[in-house]
Amino acid sequence: MSKPATRSYSRYGQEAAELLGHMIRSARIEREMTITDVAERAGISRGLVHRIESGDMGCSIGAAFEVAAIVGVPLFEAGPTTLTRHLGLVRDKLTLLPKAVRQGRKAVKDDF
Repeated sequence: MSKPATRSYSRYGQEAAELLGHMIRSARIEREMTITDVAERAGISRGLVHRIESGDMGCSIGAAFEVAAIVGVPLFEAGPTTLTRHLGLVRDKLTLLPKAVRQGRKAVKDDF
């Protein structure tokens, strides 16, 4: 299946991306960091930082979160230790799930 030429996004999603972008830009300017500084620290291009700051919905969430962390924009109300604890709880729940959905194949008896 081919990739669609355009994708529609909800107004809520677009506004959230724009808000995050404005928060990132304000924090970057407040910390007196250039786009080049942020891009180098995040390991991404200056253009991607600019797109994140403008609220482009096509940017990867990982890149946006990394840039937010670099400039000091809090993404969640919880602190890093709380997030780590929650991540540990999620991993504990994942260990309860079966390793595979399909059952293993039975061994073939080829001794005729």
